[in-house]
Amino acid sequence: MRVLLALGGNAMTAADGRARVEDQIAAAQVAMAAVVELLQQDVDVVLTHGNGPQVGNLLVKNELAAAVVPPVPLDWCGASTQATLGFVLMNALDAALAERAIDRRTATVVTRTLVASNDSGFTHPTKPIGRYLSAEDAALLVDHGETWEDRGERGWRRVVASPEPLEILDGAAVHALVEAGHVVVANGGGGIPVVREDDGSLRGVEAVIDKDLGAALLARTVAADVLVVATDVPQAVLRFGTPHAEPIGTVTVSEMRGYALDGHFASGSMGPKVDAACRFVEQGGTRSVITDLDHITDAVAGNAGTVVVPD
Repeated sequence: MRVLLALGGNAMTAADGRARVEDQIAAAQVAMAAVVELLQQDVDVVLTHGNGPQVGNLLVKNELAAAVVPPVPLDWCGASTQATLGFVLMNALDAALAERAIDRRTATVVTRTLVASNDSGFTHPTKPIGRYLSAEDAALLVDHGETWEDRGERGWRRVVASPEPLEILDGAAVHALVEAGHVVVANGGGGIPVVREDDGSLRGVEAVIDKDLGAALLARTVAADVLVVATDVPQAVLRFGTPHAEPIGTVTVSEMRGYALDGHFASGSMGPKVDAACRFVEQGGTRSVITDLDHITDAVAGNAGTVVVPD
């Protein structure tokens, strides 16, 4: 069995959301212990991850240094965090493998994802990122070509495109490493968004690809049987936050789509995870699971979490 394990941003930070270097290393060690459990059961694992807190840190550095050096564009932020988190995850996984005397190699592929240059997000960006700033501080970044919106009392916030991921351009390299027996970390943060120019060349763009939709695309690219979306809750929940909350167990993809249409899943949190889980199954996956790290092993077997199966 081949599993694509998508680690949410919380899997790379402390429980209270802090993203200090030591917090991220400790969180990676916890996550990779779960991965080793799967490898010991002869499950082939491919990894991807979120990078929101890490990109957020880089954006703050951009803001603080904008009067001195030009801000680093988002595609560069994505590439930097892919490499850094890949390095952290490989170190944690190598240590966990050595502790159990398992002979496996690890690799990270800094991964580009193709998006359409005419995606509507580029003309009408709506994805908020980073922190709120004063009008004066935001104006400096607008002068550098960024788009910021007045959000009232809280201040100004940057908005960017969140285009649909179309193709993982480095998928062949990822697949070759997987077939050669490596545990591969790839397509972090949904991939580095690039567009193809008329002459065939590629250009990075200021955008953020949804990491969960990127995970579903990577799962199909590496021919995974199961997609596991690891988050900070054991299951998706109907009527979340109400006295009538109801955890979702095994559910067909049509039923899950119906729950989404009824408005049960927030667009900024569970919604993209549900969409990714449904897409993977609709496009031929055996099943997808939404759960937390504590239940990963059982989730892969279909015995924990919210399990989405074909109709």
